[in-house]
Amino acid sequence: MKHEPYNNHSSAASHNRSSAYLILYITAAVLLQIFLSACNKNKEHIAPAVLDKDSVSMMITYGTSTLISDSGIMKYRIVAEEWEVNTVRVPSRWIFNKGIFMEQFDSRFHIEAYVQADTAFYYDQNRLWELRGNVRVRTTDGLRFMSEELFWDQQKREFYSNMFSKVITPERTLQGTYFRSDEQMTKYRVTNSKGSFESEDFDKKDEDKNSATNDSTSVMQPKRPPTTPTKKSPTQNNS
Repeated sequence: MKHEPYNNHSSAASHNRSSAYLILYITAAVLLQIFLSACNKNKEHIAPAVLDKDSVSMMITYGTSTLISDSGIMKYRIVAEEWEVNTVRVPSRWIFNKGIFMEQFDSRFHIEAYVQADTAFYYDQNRLWELRGNVRVRTTDGLRFMSEELFWDQQKREFYSNMFSKVITPERTLQGTYFRSDEQMTKYRVTNSKGSFESEDFDKKDEDKNSATNDSTSVMQPKRPPTTPTKKSPTQNNS
């Protein structure tokens, strides 16, 4: 039998080269797949960084009705469609973007007033309420307040507004561009105002007149026409 060792050696070398190419191809394909997979994962998780200045809500409550106390005494009830608590903004605040309705109580838990607005903000560090849009206040004494802005400073225990406001009571109607009142709206004043009054309002004592001046339009006396001096008669000169 005739042997051909040269041909067998060539065939084995060719087979080894094919196996090496196959292994190299498989390795390259696996590495490419890993690289593409890593790239895809990085793209899926890429997002802009959240900075401290961004406003991130810590809590959002829907359809809330809750009682709020002050120094251990129940002061008012809040009813709102949406209540957002944001502690990232400076100053931190509560946000009521979809309106608010409040009932204010006295020390005996009796309702003193109703407050409502289209939008409200409460700055908890300053204990300041900011009410915006169709602000309405009604007390159990019959007073009605209407404006597009009202601030409630709970530290100073007062209401105030720097926009056009209207106050209606059983005795008078006042309108003005500045309003300030105590929390019970029993002592208030409106400046730059105009309104209608009962005649008996002008017959009060001096202290009542001072308060009336604060919440009413100043009454201007008409100027008298200048008069020419008249000559005195001789009899008048002699006397």
